[in-house]
Amino acid sequence: MSFNLDHYKETARAVQVDDIDFDDFRDQPLSAEAIRVLHYMTDVETHTVCYLRDILVTPSHQNPRITAFLTMWNFEEYWHGDVIDKILDVHAEINGLPRHRSVRLAQGFMGNVVAPITQCLTAAVVGEDFIATHMTWGAVNEWSAHAAYGRLIELEQHATLTKILQRIQQQESRHLAFYMSEARERLAKSRKAQRITRFALRKFWAPVGSTITPKAETRFVLNHLLGGEEGNKMVKMLDQKVDKLPGQQGLSLVSRGVRAFGVRVATA
Repeated sequence: MSFNLDHYKETARAVQVDDIDFDDFRDQPLSAEAIRVLHYMTDVETHTVCYLRDILVTPSHQNPRITAFLTMWNFEEYWHGDVIDKILDVHAEINGLPRHRSVRLAQGFMGNVVAPITQCLTAAVVGEDFIATHMTWGAVNEWSAHAAYGRLIELEQHATLTKILQRIQQQESRHLAFYMSEARERLAKSRKAQRITRFALRKFWAPVGSTITPKAETRFVLNHLLGGEEGNKMVKMLDQKVDKLPGQQGLSLVSRGVRAFGVRVATA
């Protein structure tokens, strides 16, 4: 496997912001649209531990290599949410523990009890090949997150925000490298894994965060980041990345997913 897990374990860390002057956001506040997007992003990042809960009841938890990665991944994702909360705090926005608790409570019985049980039972039926689906799903979500940060950088053109989000992107790139390496290898070795993963993506994948936030917020964020010509280019780029995974060609996964939330994506 090409991903150097030992190096990653030794170098995983919180996003470094000691040199960031957050008062820059007082002198040059972000747009209302960016603030709304950042709320969505921190909700996603701080919910990672709940995604981890669901994964640890599947065959993925039996693989020490994967659990070692997931431990560091969860750690870094926590700090992504924390630094975004710092930005929101400067803008006098509700953030931190009260916000994150409300997001988790809003999942209700279905999200907090039924979801992990369903995940466990499904994975038990599928068996070892479920890991390929998990890794592919993770790769798609990391591609999407990295692209979303990049798009917000382009839209805001705010020097301090750019510096922070680029540092988050650097860590997301390593997360993506692991997921993609595992997904490619596992899909290449098993036609069954390809079929199961393709079915799962086609039937159940949805844009990151759409399962934990109100539909109106998902619709706003997707249209803000992925609407228009430049956003459309990003959607097509993400679709092309999925197409290159073994057995996943022609899904139009991301374009179908964002269209479901009202984003107008050109078909040509």
